[in-house]
Formats: sequence, C-alpha cells, structure tokens
Amino acid sequence: MNLKCFVLPSVMAASAALAACGGGYAAAYVVPAPPPPQVVGVVGYAPGPGYVWVSGFWDLRGSRWIWVNGRWAVPPRGHSVWVADRWERHGEHWRYYHGHWR
Repeated sequence: MNLKCFVLPSVMAASAALAACGGGYAAAYVVPAPPPPQVVGVVGYAPGPGYVWVSGFWDLRGSRWIWVNGRWAVPPRGHSVWVADRWERHGEHWRYYHGHWR
C-alpha cells in the first residue's frame, strides 16, 4: 500500500474530528493600535427559523484593518449563544477576542 494514500486521509480525518471539538474557548491576539469604529448597517430578516445574527468585526490583515461583514448562521447546538468578537484595551495595546459559540 502506498504510504501517501494512507497518511493523507488519516490526517484529514483527524483534522475534521478535532475541528468538531472546538468552540468552547476564546483565542486572542494583541495589536498596538485600536481598530476603526464599528460599521453600522441594516441586518434585515433571518433567512429562516433558528438563525442567529453573527455581527461583523474589524480584522487586522498585515498592517491594514479589513471589515468582515456580519452574517446569519444556524447555531451548532440547540441552545448555543453567539458571543461576539470584541476588542479590549490592555495597557498600551489592544487585544482581540474571536467570536465563538457558547
């Protein structure tokens, strides 16, 4: 049996299994300057029952701030709650916390 034919599917299956376990933590990174003000827009109606609005956020890509639009999403579990992305000041720096389902 060719080793590549065995290793790649095994790694893919393990990655998928581990990705399904995530969601109970908040990752963060630190930047020296605050993000621009929050973008305000129209949310509109949910595309169907059970959808939750996941708000947009500023993302630092390289040295540029990029606005990531909000979206409608179905919670991964029955009574999950979306905890929005947020920026917090820590001394002279800003710390970003990714949004996650709780």
